[in-house]
Amino acid sequence: MKMLCIKHIGFEGPGAIAQWAQQNGHELDIAPLYHDHHLPSPEGYDAILIMGGPMNVYEEDKYPWLAKEKSYIRGAIASGKHVLGVCLGAQLIAVSMGAKITANENKEIGWFPINRTEDCPTTFSMPKTLKVFHWHGDTFEIPQGAHRIASSDACFNQGFVHHSKVLALQCHLEMTPESLTLLATSCSNELVHAPYIQNMERLQREPAETYQLMHQALYALLDAWARK
Repeated sequence: MKMLCIKHIGFEGPGAIAQWAQQNGHELDIAPLYHDHHLPSPEGYDAILIMGGPMNVYEEDKYPWLAKEKSYIRGAIASGKHVLGVCLGAQLIAVSMGAKITANENKEIGWFPINRTEDCPTTFSMPKTLKVFHWHGDTFEIPQGAHRIASSDACFNQGFVHHSKVLALQCHLEMTPESLTLLATSCSNELVHAPYIQNMERLQREPAETYQLMHQALYALLDAWARK
């Protein structure tokens, strides 16, 4: 599988998804949209991966390329590509499919569990509960025809799947210790005292076992998503 990874900011990359791609013999190209605003033709790719970023999906006045990206995502979905979105990427998929994006009641930043929903397709194997990393203030509605796959105490919609090929994850299953440090350092101003926001020290002391279990769950989801 040939994959294109769209990056919106330098410090939010594919993380453990790149490791999965390498282990499974997939080719992964990077499109730094924040740098040159260029998106390669999707015709040369089997899958489109859309990463996170500090911008909001509705900030087209500030980031004019967002409108172009939404159209690009709609086209990729309509043409039957495998499409995967993380955090902002998941919200971009949702809004491109006609769903609303709104501010979540609480910002969710840190290590909190998600729970598998009853609507999660059996082909997408997920643990009943799993501690994962979060960093978001907005949330998406579930697009028409999609299945909500996970929820957390702070955010009802943590992910959805649509026709097996479109997978959206609000949480950051791809996070590694290195990418967490980059994100937390770059956005440290958001680490304020709030019910679902952890401080820097707490973010960085999560044991290796949590990452291992999170990546195992991620890889199982990616395996299901990548099937022809």
